[in-house]
Amino acid sequence: MNNSELSKYQEIINHPHYEPKHHTRMSKEMRAAQFAPYAALSGHANAIRRTAKFAALRSKRIIETNND
Repeated sequence: MNNSELSKYQEIINHPHYEPKHHTRMSKEMRAAQFAPYAALSGHANAIRRTAKFAALRSKRIIETNND
């Protein structure tokens, strides 16, 4: 960051971090728990790719399927 960029923030650079007065800060564990559901989707993209590849091969009749 050069001096001209730094001078834009000189007025606020040493201000204390805002702390809410009406509610307590969320614990790290609770904050992490908010994002836990997304971890369940970690294999979802791979499953979609495999399904798309299978469908493409089936449409080209490279893979035969039994619908019995």
